[in-house]
Amino acid sequence: MHWNQLLSLKKHGDEHIRNRKDEKDSRVGFEVDYDRIIFSNPFRSLQDKTQVIPLSKTDFVHTRLTHSLEVSVVGRSLGRLVGEQVLDKHEGLRELGYTINDFGAIVAAACLAHDIGNPPFGHSGEKAIGDFFKNGLGEKYRLDLEPKQWQDLIDFEGNANGFNVLTTSRPGAEGGLRISYATLGTFMKYPKESLPKKPTLDVSDKKYGFFQSDKEAFLDVANELGLISKNKEEIRYHRHPLAYVMEAADDICYTIIDFEDGINLGWIPEEHALEFLIKIVKDNINSSKYAQLQTKGERVSYLRALAIGSLINDAVRVFMDNEEAIMMGEFPFALTEKCTYVAQMKDIITISISNVYESKEVIQKEVIGYQVINTLLEKFTTAVNNQYNGEMSHFDDLILKMLPEQYHIETDSLYERLMNVCKFVSMLTDGKALELYQSIKVA
Repeated sequence: MHWNQLLSLKKHGDEHIRNRKDEKDSRVGFEVDYDRIIFSNPFRSLQDKTQVIPLSKTDFVHTRLTHSLEVSVVGRSLGRLVGEQVLDKHEGLRELGYTINDFGAIVAAACLAHDIGNPPFGHSGEKAIGDFFKNGLGEKYRLDLEPKQWQDLIDFEGNANGFNVLTTSRPGAEGGLRISYATLGTFMKYPKESLPKKPTLDVSDKKYGFFQSDKEAFLDVANELGLISKNKEEIRYHRHPLAYVMEAADDICYTIIDFEDGINLGWIPEEHALEFLIKIVKDNINSSKYAQLQTKGERVSYLRALAIGSLINDAVRVFMDNEEAIMMGEFPFALTEKCTYVAQMKDIITISISNVYESKEVIQKEVIGYQVINTLLEKFTTAVNNQYNGEMSHFDDLILKMLPEQYHIETDSLYERLMNVCKFVSMLTDGKALELYQSIKVA
């Protein structure tokens, strides 16, 4: 892979590459990606989507929106620090006009969008969609679909859905949000299709990154950026180098900030913050300043900020120590797996799992999410397919009137009909999904 190709400013959907020097936009090239994402409807809906604690009205707790904004801030810092050292190492990039701000803008935009395709009710929403087809009423469709199409449904993936959101053309909007190829490549943590599934230690193979319906768009991005194919017989590529940086920003934020949420909610004792965070920040903490902080929130916030700073610097070190291996597709790890503080991060995640992710409140609300999503999928897939088969009831007609026009597309493809319903449900906020569920149940 070559940095000049990986940093393509070409926008997905544009017919021609716009030369950097001829860029007419008053906004700096890659920063336009950030603007387009933040003003999009799918991004705005993240304000009412669960990060960890579903349907929570607590002021402390992060939504997908606040989480994504924080990840983008961390990602911008990571990108700039990495970019500074990459530009020093590859001097020709400066001559082509690239700056540290380009690296920061690309990573920040990808981070901003990293959860844009996630369904309501947190990661349990993904599982609920998959479970509907694998074990629920949707299982009846299995024999009528190709294996890869079926896998897309039973392993419904928020990352693949996000790629669809960013790239799918609509009338008057060729190329979707028209994000640069560099940002799309950085967004793609898992550059592969849903099958085959193989045991692997490569972090980029853990999940998949695009639906079968978006295969051509994915290949277009991979080819434009010069990503390295892992296997000529499969659609499976090595990551864009900056995807590691985007992933690190997310890993740092959810590890530290979910932990902070648990402490602020009283689910994790404050002494745990001292016990675990102090191991990360011990070289940077100002003891006298810390002693002056009056509230638990202030103390935890101070330790969180220091911890994120330490982890950012460590992730940059790991990236640059392994930059050549990353560029050759020979680095199968997440950056945080090789950082100095990996043991401390694992300890923090273990505490968060037991005290937050598996808490009674979270589990009870995830159960509600399962019921909501399964009911919506049952009613909407039934109505869409009954209409196609000419067997529509009055109730089906009422259900279809609640399906937005963009998802109500007449097609002979069962896969596309089912995916359109899944995409509709995935784009609902927690509150809107619950409202639709209650309307249907009352009816």
